Amino acid sequence: MPTYEYECLACKAAFERFQSISAAPIRTCPECGKRRARRKIGGGATLLFKGSGFYITDYRGSDYSAKAKADTETKPALEPKKPEPKAPESKKASA
Repeated sequence: MPTYEYECLACKAAFERFQSISAAPIRTCPECGKRRARRKIGGGATLLFKGSGFYITDYRGSDYSAKAKADTETKPALEPKKPEPKAPESKKASA
């Protein structure tokens, strides 16, 4: 469920509410009690990864990058294999 931002046009109070997408917008301000609250147009939601359930490799430390770089520097680069020439096929005479 998204978090919506609201602003009261009467007292200029700003507040947020965690609501379902299909829920009606809040009209009553929790600060002054007047029915002048309006939902603000948000800048969009961002994806936040909180809690467990993510792979440990998703957030690798700086030491991982250093070890990976050192590993690639010590191994010789593999050269591409050249294709082997094909032997010519012998032609048989038909009788």
